[in-house]
Amino acid sequence: MKPAVTYELLHECKQTGARRGIIHTPHGDIQTPVFMPVGTQATVKSLTPEELKEEVKAEIILSNTYHLYLRPGNKLVKKAGGLHKFMKWDRPILTDSGGFQVFSLGDLRTIEEEGVYFKSHLDGSKHFFSPESVMEIENDLGADIIMAFDECCPYPSTYEYTKKSMERTTRWAARCKAAQKDAQNQALFGIIQGGFYKDLRKQSAKDLIDLELPGYAIGGISVGEPKEEFLDILKYTTPLMPKDKPRYLMGVGTPDYLIEAAIAGIDMCDCVLPTRIARNGTAMTWNGKVVVRNNTYSEDFTPLDEECDCYTCKNYTKAYIRHLIKANEILGVRLLSIHNLRFLTKLMERVKIEIEQDNLLNFKNEFYNKYGY
Repeated sequence: MKPAVTYELLHECKQTGARRGIIHTPHGDIQTPVFMPVGTQATVKSLTPEELKEEVKAEIILSNTYHLYLRPGNKLVKKAGGLHKFMKWDRPILTDSGGFQVFSLGDLRTIEEEGVYFKSHLDGSKHFFSPESVMEIENDLGADIIMAFDECCPYPSTYEYTKKSMERTTRWAARCKAAQKDAQNQALFGIIQGGFYKDLRKQSAKDLIDLELPGYAIGGISVGEPKEEFLDILKYTTPLMPKDKPRYLMGVGTPDYLIEAAIAGIDMCDCVLPTRIARNGTAMTWNGKVVVRNNTYSEDFTPLDEECDCYTCKNYTKAYIRHLIKANEILGVRLLSIHNLRFLTKLMERVKIEIEQDNLLNFKNEFYNKYGY
C-alpha cells in the first residue's frame, strides 16, 4: 500500500547538502523546505484561509490536537467533515500529537506507561491521553500528516530521565502505528527524542526508523537551550533520518533557525512566533526586527519593509500600523500577522532558490549581515 504522504528529492545544495524537494499529500503538493504557519485552534490567529493562500502563500498549516480535543471536541470536527471542511482549508494540514502541550502542563499532569493523565488548562477537568486515544482524535480531525504521541523532555534533564522518556516515546510510537486507522489518507510521523545526549538521539532514530513510518520529526530541541547546543543536536540528528522521507523540525520559526534547519537537511518547520510577535507590535523585515509600537515610528510614513511584497507593505505605513497597535485595534494585529507570515514564506521561497543554485551558504552570510545576527 502506497503511503498517504511521499517525498520527492529534486536537488541537494553542493555547498551545504540542503534539500530541495516536494512532499506529495492527499490535499496537494508542498514545495520544500517549507515554513508552516500554526493554526492552533483550527485558525491561524486573525487570518482567513483566503488571506493565508493569497497573501501569505501558505502551502500547509498546522493545528493542535490537545486544544481541538478540549474545544470544540474531535467528534464535532469529525461530524463537520474533518478539519479541512470545518475550517475551509483545502490544502495540506498537519496535526501535532498534543504531547508537547500535555507535558508543558507541569503539575497538572501525571505520566504513566499507558499514557498521561492531565487536567484541562481551561476548566481543570480531568482527561487521559494514550497513543491509542490520540490516534483516534487525530483520525477524527482528518489531517494529512499526524504526529505520534511522544514525551517531550524539559530542558535540562538528566541522562537517566531522558533515556526512560526516549524509550517510552518509541514504545508509544509503535502503539500509535498499531492503532492508526487510515494510513491511506493520513501519514503518521515519528518523533525522534533523546534530549541533548547524542547516543540517545541515535538510538531513538534507529528504533523509530525500524517502524518504517512515512516521515520523521526532531522533537525536544529549541526548548530554551543555547543556540550552540541546538545546532549541535540538529546537525547530528538530521543525517540519521531517512533521505527518502520528509524531515520535520518541530517548533522553529526565527529566520536564523529556519536557514540553519534547511542547511542541516530539514524539509519542514513550524512555529507560533510570527503571529505571537505580531500581537506585541513587532515585525520581521529583511533588515531585522522592527518594533513598530515604538515612538520612533509615530511619523514614519514608509512601509514596514521596502523589499516586501505583502498586502500590508503594499498598502500601509509604519505610522498607521503603530497607531492601530497603540489603540488596540484588531486590524493592526492582522496586518502585522500577514506581513510576518509572508516574510517567512518569502524567506523559504528564497532559500529554495539558493539551494537550487548551490548558493545557500553565501545567502546565509549575506542575510545574517543584513538582518543583524
